Amino acid sequence: RDNSTGKHILRTSVGVRILLEEMQKDSGYVLPEGFCDNLIKAAPMHDIGKIGVNDVILQKPGRFTIDEFEIMKTHAEKGAKALHDILKDSDDIAFRKIAENVAHYHHERWDGSGYPKGLKGEEIPLEARIMAIADVYDALVSKRVYKEKMSFEEADKIIMEGMGKQFDKKLEKYYVAARQKLEDYYNTVEQQ
Repeated sequence: RDNSTGKHILRTSVGVRILLEEMQKDSGYVLPEGFCDNLIKAAPMHDIGKIGVNDVILQKPGRFTIDEFEIMKTHAEKGAKALHDILKDSDDIAFRKIAENVAHYHHERWDGSGYPKGLKGEEIPLEARIMAIADVYDALVSKRVYKEKMSFEEADKIIMEGMGKQFDKKLEKYYVAARQKLEDYYNTVEQQ
């Protein structure tokens, strides 16, 4: 239904993998067994709830009205519910939980001003905090129907200013370490 979203989910999945590779290099930061593989598998599903958003809103070329934005924001809860229903019979409980959390909470913000629940700090599952960085980075450096793409420098400035407000400050060093790999990747793909 939306080619832009299709390319977005592929790019953000690579972004998540690049961030996780940097996190895995840090011997002081131990991730649960299977976490990285599960998050990489779950990342493409983070926007699955957009299936439940009307095309008129999903493909709107301009800025959303307040009401339209409220409707768009429902994609997070719709996605979590859809994944819960789809994966409820799966024996892989860890994957199911990560997939639901990524869909549900990737728009939460470290300072509590995000949606849909207004979670704050470590109330936000780690997988959603990682997804948020990859998601926003892609949104900034990619062309959308409602905006042109930003330069890597502009995007980096926004991401860095968001550390401790929108994003988990503890993830900053992994983003900084991944920055060149992200730029290299985005230089090789179409960002639309």
